[in-house]
Amino acid sequence: MSLITLLTDFGEKDGFVGAVKGVILSINPSCSIVDLTHQVEPFNIKEGALILRAHYKYFPKNTIFMGVVDPGVGSERKGVALRCGDYFFVGPMNGLFDLALKELGKPIECHLIENFILPRINQTFHGRDVFAPVCGHLSRGVPLDTVGRRIEYSFLLDWEDAKEFEDGIEGKIIHFDRYGNAITNVPCGRYSRFFFRNEVLKVVDHFLAGEREKLNSVCGSFGFMELFVPMDSAKEKFELKVEERIFYYF
Repeated sequence: MSLITLLTDFGEKDGFVGAVKGVILSINPSCSIVDLTHQVEPFNIKEGALILRAHYKYFPKNTIFMGVVDPGVGSERKGVALRCGDYFFVGPMNGLFDLALKELGKPIECHLIENFILPRINQTFHGRDVFAPVCGHLSRGVPLDTVGRRIEYSFLLDWEDAKEFEDGIEGKIIHFDRYGNAITNVPCGRYSRFFFRNEVLKVVDHFLAGEREKLNSVCGSFGFMELFVPMDSAKEKFELKVEERIFYYF
């Protein structure tokens, strides 16, 4: 294992990302590091989980995903390192990995992080002091069970699945991407149309097939249906909100 992928809400301003990479490379200088994103909305575990689920599968087998969106840093929440299918995940057990693990649908070998931790004077930067060194050692081939005792993984994410009915699926808006497209929790599928804000609207195959100045829907890259306006921000144009309900017809 020599590829580590980072997903955090650290941003780029304060040097946090650089410090994490410094720790990893001090342990394994030959390791490759990929930044999935460091722009998760601060403390938004659900957004981080959604992004990880959308993209983990495009990485090579044995990639180590270090995920840190951690409002509970320093508290009683557990730090874990785990294997599921062909991938490893290191970070807080707070729901951040839940969507990816559910999609993988494989047995989870989960270990509490008790070893490889850096000496520290505070409990505010587990990304650097706890998770980064574990990733560095795993990338060198250290066995997972040397990280700490094995524990049961707990699914903790506050996530609502779309509900299926005889004639369609009901879901809601859960996230907005940087283009202002509204991602729903409705899995991609062959839907004929959708109902939103008392109007029946079109499902299309690609962005440019949508009607201008109107809401349209397409199967998006997150693996869920999303609302969009061609070459515009659906979020801003229609003042869309997270949690708004939507119904897709079969």
